[in-house]
Amino acid sequence: MKICIVEDDESVIEHLRPLINGEPNMTVLGCYKTAEEALKDAPFGKTDVLIVDLDLPAMTGVDLIRRVSAPNPNMRIIVYTIHEDKPLVFDSIRAGACGYIIKGGRSVEFINALNEIYEGGAPMSPSIARAVLGELQAQTTRPPSRAEQLTDRERTILGLLEKGLAHKEIADRLSIALSTVHTHIKNIYGKLQAKNKIEAVRKGRYTNQI
Repeated sequence: MKICIVEDDESVIEHLRPLINGEPNMTVLGCYKTAEEALKDAPFGKTDVLIVDLDLPAMTGVDLIRRVSAPNPNMRIIVYTIHEDKPLVFDSIRAGACGYIIKGGRSVEFINALNEIYEGGAPMSPSIARAVLGELQAQTTRPPSRAEQLTDRERTILGLLEKGLAHKEIADRLSIALSTVHTHIKNIYGKLQAKNKIEAVRKGRYTNQI
C-alpha cells in the first residue's frame, strides 16, 4: 500500500511515517506540509491512499481533496483531523474523501482504518459515524435547505466566487464557456434567493448546516 501524507504538523508526520513504514504491507511515498506542495510534488498517480489534514496553511484540506479526487479515481482519500463539526465532515465527503478519522486515537486503530480504506471500506471514527447516521436520519424528516439544493458544479462555482474569481476566470479554471458560468450563477442566485454575490456566498455558507 503506497501512501502519501499532507500534514503541516511535523510532530504528526514524525509519528505517522515510522508507524506506517513499520507495517509490512505499507510504505510512505512522501510527506507534504501544504496542499500546494502536494499538488506540485506528490505522485498521486502512484498513491493508493492519501492522508489529508484539513487545517493546512493556505489551500484547505477540503479544497485539496476536491482538486485531486476526480483525476485520481483509484486513490482513496482519508481525512485525519481534530475537527468533528458536521459541515467539514460532509464537505470532505462531498469533495471525495472515503474516510474520516479523528486524531488522538490508538495507533492500531489508525492502521486498521488504512487497511479498511485500501480494501474499499469507509472507515470513520465513532463520533463521525454517529454524526453521519444522525444527519441521514434527520434528512428523512426535514426538507432540503436552499444550499443543499445546489449541484456539485454550482457549489464549486459558488466557492470560486467566494475566493474572488471573476466570471471569466471561473470559466477558464473549469474549462467551460462563459455563458455556462452565467447560467450556473443565475441558478445559484435563484436557489438561494440571493440578489448578489455577497448574499449568495453568505446564504450558501450558513444555510448548509450538514
